[in-house]
Amino acid sequence: MKVDVLLGLQWGDEGKGKIVDVLTPKYDLVCRFQGGPNAGHTLEFDGQKYVLRSIPSGIFQGNKVNVIGNGVVLDPALFKAEVDQLMASGHPLTERLLISRKAHLILPTHRLLDAANEASKGAGKIGTTGKGIGPTYTDKVSRNGLRVGDIELNFEAKYAEAKAKHETLLKQANFEYDLTELEKEWFEGIECLKKFAFIDSEHFINKALKDQKPVLCEGAQGTMLDVDFGSYPFVTSSNTICAGACTGLGISPKSIGNVYGIFKAYCTRVGSGPFPTELFDQTGQIMRDNGNEYGSVTGRPRRCGWIDLVALRYAIMINGVTDLIMMKSDVMDQFETIKACTAYRHKGVVTEDFPYDIQEDIEPIYTELPGWKTDMTAVKSESDFPVAFKAYIDFLEANLGVRIKFVSVGPDRAQTIERYTTL
Repeated sequence: MKVDVLLGLQWGDEGKGKIVDVLTPKYDLVCRFQGGPNAGHTLEFDGQKYVLRSIPSGIFQGNKVNVIGNGVVLDPALFKAEVDQLMASGHPLTERLLISRKAHLILPTHRLLDAANEASKGAGKIGTTGKGIGPTYTDKVSRNGLRVGDIELNFEAKYAEAKAKHETLLKQANFEYDLTELEKEWFEGIECLKKFAFIDSEHFINKALKDQKPVLCEGAQGTMLDVDFGSYPFVTSSNTICAGACTGLGISPKSIGNVYGIFKAYCTRVGSGPFPTELFDQTGQIMRDNGNEYGSVTGRPRRCGWIDLVALRYAIMINGVTDLIMMKSDVMDQFETIKACTAYRHKGVVTEDFPYDIQEDIEPIYTELPGWKTDMTAVKSESDFPVAFKAYIDFLEANLGVRIKFVSVGPDRAQTIERYTTL
């Protein structure tokens, strides 16, 4: 049995949560493999809207096991808030959710270090969400991290040691803080975590594969935020690409099956960093308003622009994408003309390859296509697609070299059209 991987191909916020929810009935396990509570996956169904930060998006489908993998960094306080919200909505969690012992914990002082680091950069800010993600991954790779499994061991002493190291750094940065409330909420979160089963997830998942149970791996953020292959240094702290599923869950590369790559019919980005197709005019504002492009966790307005096929081809190549999923096609309903960036003019040279540095001297080269001027939210099947919309899909598939399997025409799980069956 192979695992299928679902991940974002742009700068995050592509709509992964909705598609995981749609696909979950086909799987026995849904496993989150990287990132932390800086990634909000939004799902809408039955007239309700939910935002998941750390819990896998398969949690709403009954009789499915959801796993928070070792590659995830977990904030106990935010985890408790997420659990409380879902439990209040009537969704049982304790029998559906398992947590890897090797997942690292975000400490209250990690959040303070995040704020101190960002403040020190001035105009060079990365645009972090301030959730302590970067400092937690820093401790992980420097071998100073605290893990979920430590809760079962000499936890208080390990916490005190890590806290003391962080406070020394905060004092050196002359950063003023008060830990009282943060620590209170954090330890309440630790008690909440203890209600869930801690597992050696690499053994658990590989046993499931051996037992022929289908597994879906859920990524967070997007390929262009990958710490190695994204628009560095304006990236996240983990590997958001397909390879991250191997290191974030403990599975072999030969176990990877289908790779579902999600993208929007346009493009967005949150925070700082280069964005070649960004729009600063009314068109960009229409995309923002129509797509409700405001962070599900932070509330920050997202930067909007035309679709970037140079970056998409790069993401498809790195991830080995087998099937594409296009989201938010309905956001583009009212445009007379739609543009797609098919190449860059970089330092005077036209290229279709994604360059080392896209911060300067990048001019997008566009192809213009007619808009469909149709309310896509009312479309129920592929046979109802407007001619111009079909032409847009054909254009994208020809330029990207991969077929588009699903098309989303609205926020609800029911507004998802499957165009063919994956073999």
